[in-house]
Amino acid sequence: MIVAEDSAILREGIVRLLTDEGFEVPAHCGDTGPLLDLVAQHRPDVVLLDIRMPPTHTDEGIRAAAAIRERHPGTGVLLLSQYVETVGTVQALLQNQHGFGYLLKERVADADELADALKRVADGGTVVEPEVVARLMDAPRPADPLDELTAREREVLALMAEGRSNEAIAQRLVIGGKTVETHVRNIFTKLQLEADLMDHRRVMAVLTYLRA
Repeated sequence: MIVAEDSAILREGIVRLLTDEGFEVPAHCGDTGPLLDLVAQHRPDVVLLDIRMPPTHTDEGIRAAAAIRERHPGTGVLLLSQYVETVGTVQALLQNQHGFGYLLKERVADADELADALKRVADGGTVVEPEVVARLMDAPRPADPLDELTAREREVLALMAEGRSNEAIAQRLVIGGKTVETHVRNIFTKLQLEADLMDHRRVMAVLTYLRA
């Protein structure tokens, strides 16, 4: 994997933490300038990337993530941010819903959680910061298919949007696995997501949730 973070102290700390967790980090950088060349050279499974990078410290990370996903679709991208930035994050996610993640920097202190998120993104999964999901859920929106969901189904869908498996959802909500499966089927039905070999219904349900 490759780490892109402009703070030298934080970058070195992340590299050491991930190395201790068993990750190979052949390269890291302090801005997005050399990042695409490093990705092309090393072909990492995943890139850990700060959203606000030099020179403007605004959306360089998001634009770099989009470029990586376009040029190297097999490489996962996990964005880090000090703040909840829902608009840019959702836009980047919608460009390619596979192998994408967004976490707040405070999560870096939890080595196990960061390692788990990186592994899930590297395997093609999606990891979205719970606070981002909550912000999206609370945002005003016009009537949409989500209005048909029950409160429990919304909880299940929100956890799906965080990248949680059915087993993890069952543990979080303290309900049975069969109950989770029933809620997921109801979500698919209410969002009118028919089984399709071309579109993964779980991914499409999450995208419907994030667009709302």
